[in-house]
Amino acid sequence: MEASDLGLVLVPLLAVAAPLLARGVRPVVRVPIVVFELVLGILIGPAVLGWVETGPLLEKLSDFGLALLFFVAGTEIDFTKVAGKPLARASLGWLLSVLLGIGLGFFFAPGEGMVVIGIALSSTALGTLMPILRDARELDSPFGRAISAIGAVGEFLPLIAISIFLSTRTTPIATAVLLTFVVLAGLAVLLATRVSHGRLHRIVRATLHTSDQFGVRFVILLIAALVGLSVMLDLDMLLGAFVAGAIWRIIMARAPKKDAEEVESKIEAIAFGFLVPIFFLCTGVTFDLQALLTSPSALALVPIFLIALLVIRGSAAQLSAPHGASARDRAALGLLAATGLPIIVAVTAIGVDQDMIDTGTAAALVGAGMLSVLLYPLIGMTLRGDRAEVVGPERAAESTQGEL
Repeated sequence: MEASDLGLVLVPLLAVAAPLLARGVRPVVRVPIVVFELVLGILIGPAVLGWVETGPLLEKLSDFGLALLFFVAGTEIDFTKVAGKPLARASLGWLLSVLLGIGLGFFFAPGEGMVVIGIALSSTALGTLMPILRDARELDSPFGRAISAIGAVGEFLPLIAISIFLSTRTTPIATAVLLTFVVLAGLAVLLATRVSHGRLHRIVRATLHTSDQFGVRFVILLIAALVGLSVMLDLDMLLGAFVAGAIWRIIMARAPKKDAEEVESKIEAIAFGFLVPIFFLCTGVTFDLQALLTSPSALALVPIFLIALLVIRGSAAQLSAPHGASARDRAALGLLAATGLPIIVAVTAIGVDQDMIDTGTAAALVGAGMLSVLLYPLIGMTLRGDRAEVVGPERAAESTQGEL
């Protein structure tokens, strides 16, 4: 059996093993499941055992998983709660981050490469953080809303920057194309806001437990349409996926809560039960470990980029800290804001393809992103403390009942 064919068996096997490993170590230390997926991917990939190589099918499924990760991130953001000052402060923080990142990148990849490094170091992995915040019952807390604003900006604005500065088009044309997409997406959002969705909601409810599954099919169509539009305009597909998530949240905002939660549960099942694990496992499989191990300079960049993520994103995140936040909460906010991976993977792939950065620098950035996912949420949520201790046992119990 070829390595690409063996992957069709081993990847689902490891997708099942990852949550078991995460639950197994949970009594001792809370490690995000994505860490196990990445490590297991590296283990079976060419870098270690060489059992699996990503063929065309796994690559496509991985792309779908990345798109769904950004779609879910778009659905998680309640713009009514983060709009205004939270979003403005987070945007100012991102601008500060990207400028600092480009300044640092000048020392390692002068020219266009420093833009790649700047964008990578200005990102926040909202899609990775949302499940952690949800499990900790933090989504509706001031702390959770601050992270949501930081993460929304830390995923959306880097995609805008990629589309403008790393496009194969000249910058003025790329900007015009991006504005065309923004206008079309804005019209879609306006339509979703103004049009009555009563009939749509009724069809979704009527097919929730039938083979029709209209709600799920509509979501897939929405993602395909926005991602397709992004690709057609030569923009990053993740931009379309993120906007699709935001539009779907608007569409379902006035739906009966139970119906909206059931559809959300089905989408999450497809995303986190099927496609997203494939993305993270394949990221591990394709990780160029050899480029790190054979290059002392590239290996030395990993801790530099890891610390840079914390300093750059962590300091910028302080602009978004909730009023009256303690020193521990501010530290936790900075650590979670410094968690980055999906954007780093995307932007470094573009940088290598266009000869803006070498494979060693790309591997160092991705390696730092992997370590940030492993370390920063773990330390940050430990500093933050248990949700029941933060909001009190009664409110935590109410939050849990609301989720059920």
